[in-house]
Amino acid sequence: MRFTITYPMHSHPYNPELLSGDSIAKVAAAAEAAGFHGFGFTDHPAPSHRWLQTGGHDAVDPFAALGFAAARTTTLHLIPNVVVLPYRNPFLVAKSAATLDLLSGGRFILAVGVGYLKREFAALGVDFDERAELFEEALQLIRRVWTADDISFEGRHFSANGITVHPQPGTASRPPIWIGGNTGAARRRVARYGDGWCPFPAPAQLAQAAGTAAIDSMDRLGEGIDDLRRQCDAVGRDWSGIDITFTNLEGGRLAGDDFNADAYLLGLEELTALGVTWVHVGLPGDSLAHVLDSIERFRHLVIDAI
Repeated sequence: MRFTITYPMHSHPYNPELLSGDSIAKVAAAAEAAGFHGFGFTDHPAPSHRWLQTGGHDAVDPFAALGFAAARTTTLHLIPNVVVLPYRNPFLVAKSAATLDLLSGGRFILAVGVGYLKREFAALGVDFDERAELFEEALQLIRRVWTADDISFEGRHFSANGITVHPQPGTASRPPIWIGGNTGAARRRVARYGDGWCPFPAPAQLAQAAGTAAIDSMDRLGEGIDDLRRQCDAVGRDWSGIDITFTNLEGGRLAGDDFNADAYLLGLEELTALGVTWVHVGLPGDSLAHVLDSIERFRHLVIDAI
């Protein structure tokens, strides 16, 4: 089992103490030293004020911020959570990802999602109703940009004629592509294009707001994993090499006084049995000191106990 964290700018307004290159570097270095395997940022370049006021959060640019993390670490995987792929031209995404992968020594994982905030799409000039087609075309293009020269492509949204993009990624084959989302459509895309599936815990109300399927229990997660395996079988892929990320629903909040490490460890065993390979660990965002203390607490109570 591997563990990953998202930088805890998970409120609006954010805690200004967390917004500096030095703070990002300290958290990344502490996570690596504690035995975490992944580190990332969310992606919201133009969220609506209404969304921010009703539970949304501010965000830095994930590619730029991950550069700070890469410079202060040597083994930590760089995993945005997640890049909203339809917001950007796929050639630009491929270039940013390849650059990070090359400069970090092959540590980048491109985790992507379709997106769900209509006003953010509108602000960026992207047709919300076309986001699924944009997403799939972009996935096809990015794979080719990373692995071939003299590329020609003709799609509904993107076209290219005789394009070669160097330098290519530092990873020998290419960076893994993880695809977010709780729906059957997301799992079909993983089977066709992806190397990982990253669903997220979503009770019914949150799922409706995000335009996705509810996953609020181990049983529902297991149903999704079973469906992913059927989708892989249908296209002739070996599903055993596909990573799956999720949050441990057992044990409570790491930052809470009632965090139960024994229950958390039992939850990890259940996730492992289902086929989960990465667990996302939530961190508090109230102060840098609390973030660093929570990372060390997780190391002591969980990582060292495995």
